[in-house]
Order: sequence, then structure tokens, then C-alpha cells
Amino acid sequence: MNVGLEVSAKELVVAREGKKGVRSFANTPAGHGELIQTLTRGGQRVRVVMEATGLYGLDVAIALSDAEGIEVMVANPRAVRDFAKAMMQRSKSDRWDAVVLREFGAGMRFKRWTRPTANALNLWANARRLEALTHWNVAEKNRRHAAQGSSAAIPGSVRRSIARSLRFQEKEIAELRREAKKCIQADGELYRQQQLLRSMPGIGEVSAIQLLAELVLLPPDGDVRQWVAYAGLDPREYRSGKSVRKHTRISKIGNGHLRRALFMPALVACRFEPHLRGFYQHLLERGKAKRQALSAVARKMLHAIYGMFRANQRYDGARVYALPPTIVAKFA
Repeated sequence: MNVGLEVSAKELVVAREGKKGVRSFANTPAGHGELIQTLTRGGQRVRVVMEATGLYGLDVAIALSDAEGIEVMVANPRAVRDFAKAMMQRSKSDRWDAVVLREFGAGMRFKRWTRPTANALNLWANARRLEALTHWNVAEKNRRHAAQGSSAAIPGSVRRSIARSLRFQEKEIAELRREAKKCIQADGELYRQQQLLRSMPGIGEVSAIQLLAELVLLPPDGDVRQWVAYAGLDPREYRSGKSVRKHTRISKIGNGHLRRALFMPALVACRFEPHLRGFYQHLLERGKAKRQALSAVARKMLHAIYGMFRANQRYDGARVYALPPTIVAKFA
């Protein structure tokens, strides 16, 4: 039985195959239990399709995946939205969204969601919070800089408030980093992957935490093309006949947190890692824009990370992009 599940902060709206109308359940532990009892009544296999909605949907996805006889698919929201357009669905409500998700599960290939370990989820939650606080910290530092430059307009009370805010944020950032490192050190596989990541030029401690936190949510049997698509770094070509040919761009249909975690390491690698720098320059010489070339470097790095994890080998730039020995010597 195919089931569409629309998740909101307080409510779960369910559309079941062969049933008219929809049913609603509270988005609480008790509501999750009632939902599971309803779906498993009759003993048939149930496939539930829901969208990736962050924390609101994570708890119910975990509860459903633990239940006997239920499989869960966490679909990409943009893919579901495009599917709804193909169905000529113009209305937008929780009821219709649940119906679209049910039909999406029936018409598209079902990809079962694999529940991450408790330790991996702890790492993910700490890293997401760390990312948010880091962005706020940068914004607050910019405010401090602006306040220092306009002494006549900004009173001392505002400067003191900014200083207190920065001290609090930096304390919280340090604590979150410690907790994230504890999660990694408590898991042998995560620790192995962290050491491999740190062997790649451009990836420091914080970048490794952010990358690992997003990669742990990927299914363990995924291939490198799925990794690239998950990050939204897959090229999107647009051609029609001989006259319509737009610039190729990345799809961005994927995990924006993972793309952002790759951006700064790619920027550093383009300057200091000879093989990736050579690849970047090669793309520029072919007429690619700088941002296109940088996205290609990020994709190349993700390919390299996939290979490093699978082969359990440290970074080797020669495997990523081959350069003449004379060029390599310039960076030695």
C-alpha cells in the first residue's frame, strides 16, 4: 500500500492508497504510535513517502522506519513539486500535498530511507547548529565593525550589547565543536573518515565536521552519482533543437548544507592544491566562468572523498587530475 505523508509542525496528514479522503494525526510521539497502528492494520506491506522537512519530519521518519512492515522514502521536495506540476495540480494544501506524495510513491522508483545511527544524528544536529551560529557570528562581527566606524551614531550601550552577544556565540560555538568531535571520536568509522578528509588540502577541522555531518545521512550503498545529485552539484544542461542552448549550471536540487560545506575547501584548493588548481585553470581556459569552474572543483572533491572512503586511502591529487611533472614541481 502506498501512503503519502505531509508533515507540518503540529499535524501529519495521510493519504492512503484505496482510501477516500485523508486522515490527520498529531505530530507527537503518541500521534506517531497511532499512525503506525493505523497503517499496519491488516498486515500488508506499507510504503510511506514524505518530503525532507528537517526536524519536523525526522522524528516521524525514525518512528516509521523502526515499525515492522513499513518502509519510508524521504523524497526531494523539488522533485515532488515538479511531479505535482506534471499532474496539473494547481491547488496547494496539506490534503493535496499528501495525495501528490502518495501518487509520487506509486509512479516513481521507491528509494528506501536508511535510518542513521544515534551517534550520526547527534553529529548532524550539532553540526547544523554550529553552521547556524557561525553565520550569526559573522553577521555580528560585521555589525561590530560598522559600530566602531560610526562612533557618533552608535551609543556605547549598542557596542556593549554586540560584545556580549559575540562572547556568548563564541562560547556556544566552542562547545558545539567539542560535542561534534566527541561524536566523531566515539565512532570508529566516523573517526576514520574524518582522518581521510583532513588529508585533503582545503579541508580543516570545521569543514570536516560539516561534511561528515551531511554525508552520514546518505544511504551506505549509494554510488558517487547519487552523492553528486544529493549535493545538487550535478550539471543541468538545457538544449532544444539547434537554436536554444543555455549555459550549463548545477542543478541545486539537493542538500544546500553539503554544497556550502564544500565551497570554502574548493576555494582554498583552487589556490593551494596543484592538481585541483590545474583543473580549475583548465576549465577557465576552456571559457568556463569562475563560479562554474569552482562548482566543478567542488564536484571533483566530492568524487575524491567518495573514492577515499571506499578505498580507505588518503588524498592523492594525481588520481583527481593528472598534471605534467613540471607544473607539479612549481607547487612543491
